[in-house]
Amino acid sequence: MTGVFEIADGFIDTVAKHHPTSATYMGVSGYDHLMNDYSPEAAEAFHAESLTALRAMEAAEPTNDRERICKDTFIDEASLSHEQFESREHLRDMNVLFSPAQSIRSVFDLMPQDSVEAWENIASRMEKIGGALAGYRETLDIGRAEGLVTSERQVNGTAEHCEAWAGNGDNSPFFDSLVNALAASDINNDSLSTRIENASASATEAYDKMGEYLRESYLPDATSVDGVGRDRYVLSAKGYLGAEIDPRETYEWGWEQLEWVRSEMTKTAERIKPGASIGEAVELLETDPTKMIQGEDNFRQWMQDLQDKTIEEMDGVHFDILDPVRKIETLISPPGGALAMYYTGPSEDFSRPGRTWYPTGGKIEFPIWREVSIAYHEGVPGHHFQIASNVAMTDDLSRFQRLLAGTSGHAEGWALYAERLMGELGYLENPDYYMGMLDAQALRSVRVIVDIGMHLGFKIPRHSEFHPGEVWTGDLALEFMKERVHFPADFVASEVDRYLGIPGQAISYKVGERVWLEARESAKQKAGADFDLKDWHNRALKLGPMGLAQMKRELT
Repeated sequence: MTGVFEIADGFIDTVAKHHPTSATYMGVSGYDHLMNDYSPEAAEAFHAESLTALRAMEAAEPTNDRERICKDTFIDEASLSHEQFESREHLRDMNVLFSPAQSIRSVFDLMPQDSVEAWENIASRMEKIGGALAGYRETLDIGRAEGLVTSERQVNGTAEHCEAWAGNGDNSPFFDSLVNALAASDINNDSLSTRIENASASATEAYDKMGEYLRESYLPDATSVDGVGRDRYVLSAKGYLGAEIDPRETYEWGWEQLEWVRSEMTKTAERIKPGASIGEAVELLETDPTKMIQGEDNFRQWMQDLQDKTIEEMDGVHFDILDPVRKIETLISPPGGALAMYYTGPSEDFSRPGRTWYPTGGKIEFPIWREVSIAYHEGVPGHHFQIASNVAMTDDLSRFQRLLAGTSGHAEGWALYAERLMGELGYLENPDYYMGMLDAQALRSVRVIVDIGMHLGFKIPRHSEFHPGEVWTGDLALEFMKERVHFPADFVASEVDRYLGIPGQAISYKVGERVWLEARESAKQKAGADFDLKDWHNRALKLGPMGLAQMKRELT
């Protein structure tokens, strides 16, 4: 009988074969010259092989605890993937953050550019963009024929991305940047340069065509309704959380969390400026020249220095950081995409380190009051420590667990927990930085409220000062967020579009943090005076990525 790790690790090859861009994201070599096939036939073929792997895993017998955990993780995720495929959601897979239009473009950010072979891979992949987007349109057209469409908001947002990358706005075509990068390198190869130029032109044309298709063909069939309803929401949220929730209870808990964080922000505003309201304190933090960094390059370097300093101070004291994880890169993300900060994990061999990406939205001044907490979320002890550590745990985790497994609830929950943890450990004693952490908590609490509220059509509580008794809409969510959190207006607008396009993902931060905190408290109660926070962190993360339901079982 085939072993648990063998089945799980073999699935990495299945994913890489069908989704070469996923191989690049995972850092699995040998697929960088290929591009995903997004046609309906390709989706069916991948689903069939995934189902075969699931049945094999169900029949496998674990021989130790590590294999038992791996089997549970694989079955949970593969079963959910099967359920989602059967729901035919892939026929309307379009949103402003995670859909194929964005993934095809963003994979080039991760591809090496240090050799002729690397540039040949880039050329080969660019040459296939037209075919990939054509297959994607075939899939979307089947969805249109069946009445399975996304909302006008998501279509317009995705079209804007395609048009930006095609150079139809204020920016040059994205793929021209690759032509320029090769020209600026030490590689002198006329035939390769010509190939890159031609591939860039074809990729730009493909995105221009995709934007035209979305505006002229798809948009007339799109729905004007943003919310997806209870059934679709519950299934989508289950995928992001790896657990089922009671939407009503979670919605009401989100209001409770927001009330707590607003109380803390009021106290902190007094520390920043005696007598100041929250808004007045934030205004000071946003406008005081002594509390900001000038210039994109200086901001990136400040972030890099903060990440390096945090790793140095925490290693061996609060965490045991493995050697490969001690390196992290901070980068400014290319223009044209969503305005949310994000992290990309290292390659399997760590030749590509973990990276934090910061979209500037054209800014040249960077108030740092909230950026410290964001750095802890995206870097150490947040995403980088968790994800890169998993990649490095070759003796404890299967390849599937290290490179592919996990849920947003587990990862984003940990990263939000990490922000709060840094406050507990004394890293946010400066009230400016503590206010930044609280504002991030307010954002995540608001996400729970508006994400569930918009998609399920909940009413705003009668006791609320904000539009009591009204049903949530995108416009109300935007107004509410502008009042309750203090992020830039363009970022907040981008966030609302994001929530409505990927139902259930926005709540994964606070819901995940909730489970992490509950698991820690349970361990404290059981261990009493013997509880050691560092040991608990090491043990919890050594379990590997998984869904929240499984994590709760394992830790409690």
